[in-house]
Amino acid sequence: MKCILGKKIEMSQIFDSEGKVVPVTLVQTGDCNIVQVKTKEKDGYTAIKIGFENLPERKVLKSGTPFRHLKEFRCEDISSYNKGDVISPAVFSEGDKVKVSGISKGKGFQGGVKRWGFHGRNATHGVKHEEREIGSTGCSTPCRVIKGKKMPGRTGSDRITVKNLEIVKVDAKNKVIAIKGAIPGRRGTLLEIRGE
Repeated sequence: MKCILGKKIEMSQIFDSEGKVVPVTLVQTGDCNIVQVKTKEKDGYTAIKIGFENLPERKVLKSGTPFRHLKEFRCEDISSYNKGDVISPAVFSEGDKVKVSGISKGKGFQGGVKRWGFHGRNATHGVKHEEREIGSTGCSTPCRVIKGKKMPGRTGSDRITVKNLEIVKVDAKNKVIAIKGAIPGRRGTLLEIRGE
């Protein structure tokens, strides 16, 4: 399984061979070190744990792992992975299909119209200062608000996975990957890139 960690730089655009504009998201990747290989016998499942972004020595904690980010990737076949191996952006090539996971932008406390796409009330017929109200929340039979009711609250900051994205360009020298389309998160968001 192909996998790597990276950080979102920004969205941009490039031109393909036919001269068409392709919207891309630039991701700053780097060499990811395999910190641990988990086996079925010892851990109950097979996975690899990789570290991204080296920490200065003064910031290394008691665990002794000198990386800012640690992530696990489940994989069936771990025979080709060993502790200490390095995964570079060169594992991907142009045209590869990937799925990208990251934390979406946080939008703070929002009302039902923005959070859930509620219709709101009419703009006429006695509606005053209530155009974006959510309306009735309860019902007569249980005489209470049902759990899970869509209501105003914190929006965003969710883990989002976008599948079937295409790698348009891999710059191995600068360790930048250009992925076609939009990817969740703000600039600097940690991203998990997996091959499909």
